[in-house]
Amino acid sequence: MYKVFVNDKPLFLTNQIIKETDFQFFLLESVDIHQFIVNMFQDKIKKAYLYHPDEKEIMKKLKEKIPVNKAGGGLVYNTEGKILFIYRNGKWDLPKGGIEKNESIEDTAIREVEEETGVAGLTITEKLLKTYHIFFRNGKYRLKVTHWFQMKTDFVGTPLPQAEEGIEKVAWLSPEEIPAALKNSYENIKLLFEKV
Repeated sequence: MYKVFVNDKPLFLTNQIIKETDFQFFLLESVDIHQFIVNMFQDKIKKAYLYHPDEKEIMKKLKEKIPVNKAGGGLVYNTEGKILFIYRNGKWDLPKGGIEKNESIEDTAIREVEEETGVAGLTITEKLLKTYHIFFRNGKYRLKVTHWFQMKTDFVGTPLPQAEEGIEKVAWLSPEEIPAALKNSYENIKLLFEKV
């Protein structure tokens, strides 16, 4: 099963038929994906399941119905065990961004962390997971697939928020500070911390 967020509301891709209780159930093959997403963005649908019988094909089928943007991001630790966060659009987030032509997803993740935070000397220590969310840009709904990597750095300078990307601040948060930040974050970021 996959979990995709639409405006921070959960959309589950499943190959199991589930009896509706607090959600709506749709067939992936026949759903009008555009109208479905509009309804989620307008809060007409709060939680939904999209069904397809073949679990291996389910994400591929969704990607056939909606354009995909691929991104890479980092869960970055410094030498003190603090994690690098950015603050943008009134929420705490992790640095990430879109892949460029002929770039590996690992290179994307490192480049985006450096650009958005000014933090250098990054090393990937582990591939984490992929998160999925649907967003609206330039008149189209798109599925963003973000590949997350755990990274480390011995960077000691002052992080610099990338203002042109709307980043207001960059902060190293201690393990004790992270739960409060996650209360004002996105569901995908919370999901990442649940898995780590």
